[in-house]
Amino acid sequence: MIVLPPTSHRFSLTVLLLFVLSMPGCANVRGFLNESLPFPMHTADGVERNDFVVAKDVDVIGRLAMIRVEEGDTLPDIARHFSLGLNTVSTANPGVDIWVPEAGERLLLPMSFILPDAPRKGIVINQATMRLFHFKKNAHLLEVSTYPVGIGTEERPTPMGKMYISRKKHLPTWYVPASIAADHRKKGDPLPPSVPPGPDNPLGEHALYLSRITYLIHGTNKPASVGLRATNGCIRLYPEDVVRLFENTPVKTPVKIVNQPYLAGQRDGIVYLEAHTPFEESGTANWKKVYAKLKKIEKASGNALDWKKVKDVVIEASGFPVPVSAIPPGSDMAMVEPLKLWHPSRLHGKPDVPEFQTDAWYVLAATLTDKVDARRLAAIINHQGPPIPARVLSKNGRHRVLAGPFENRRAARDAAKRLKIDLELKGVVFET
Repeated sequence: MIVLPPTSHRFSLTVLLLFVLSMPGCANVRGFLNESLPFPMHTADGVERNDFVVAKDVDVIGRLAMIRVEEGDTLPDIARHFSLGLNTVSTANPGVDIWVPEAGERLLLPMSFILPDAPRKGIVINQATMRLFHFKKNAHLLEVSTYPVGIGTEERPTPMGKMYISRKKHLPTWYVPASIAADHRKKGDPLPPSVPPGPDNPLGEHALYLSRITYLIHGTNKPASVGLRATNGCIRLYPEDVVRLFENTPVKTPVKIVNQPYLAGQRDGIVYLEAHTPFEESGTANWKKVYAKLKKIEKASGNALDWKKVKDVVIEASGFPVPVSAIPPGSDMAMVEPLKLWHPSRLHGKPDVPEFQTDAWYVLAATLTDKVDARRLAAIINHQGPPIPARVLSKNGRHRVLAGPFENRRAARDAAKRLKIDLELKGVVFET
């Protein structure tokens, strides 16, 4: 068993916390899901991830899906392929190892969302669900595109309220804020005053600047952090998602950032409730408002809600819409039950690990006695940003975690330095 020491690096601290939380545990009951239905039935490519038409009286978009884990999968890779945040997939599948899920396990993909309680105009970001919604009028139709996001930490939170897109920039330069520069100096990792476009730029290749100075919506070189509280206050998207948002969002587009851990809505005569674990003490006022909305819906429809299920949904906080009313006769049950999917031939964005080379430089990150721990550590290293390829080599009951290959000693030493700063691993540089 490897014991990793604490670290002050925001992204790595979250990753190491997930290292602990991903150990097997008790799974919550996801009562209304019928996991015994035939599996699988559909291809993953045919499932809509991002774009939906929104009817005036509809609050719920998308639908749930399920997939079987294959050997070598990680939850960050599955989440990214289906345009979900890591938090969403992990919360919906309690007890599943984030980095080394067991092959054959069924994963729920929560690709159904209740729209935030806000005007359906421009960009609305719900911090509690870590989800962005971009509303657009197309003739007489209202369309919404939705993407997972990473948001600010508790120490440096993302601001709330109304803003707008002040400007956009392809291949932006990152001008390092003084507070971030100070943090890195304390870690022995001094930063330059600015970082030009390239793999080391945390803004990625596309940035939308908010009217709230110093805050941006941008891409990232750390895609595994999307769906986490891991930024210094900006809104972070997957590289492929921010391209679409960048291309379809004009300057002056309004932006509203809300914090709504509890959401209620209707679709096809069914009332849904979606609950997320609130940040600190932020959920009380929001819950009172949602509770009043549920009471109003119940009174207006004359259809009693299942208040025990309402309580269960709030306590479980599974992060996806759950029906809390009777399902009317003739309703489309296909929109309630999760869609069963074939596993894609390749998960989009999954890190590539080059073949082992006998004439290259490597970093020995750790030697472990437990193979699963070694695989988990290699997966964590693989998902650093910028990527550091890592693998496990096993012999005589010992499992070495190697980072590389690197072209030269300098590149290997730079990787070893990053592993020490980001994960506090004391790697050994060597040549094969």
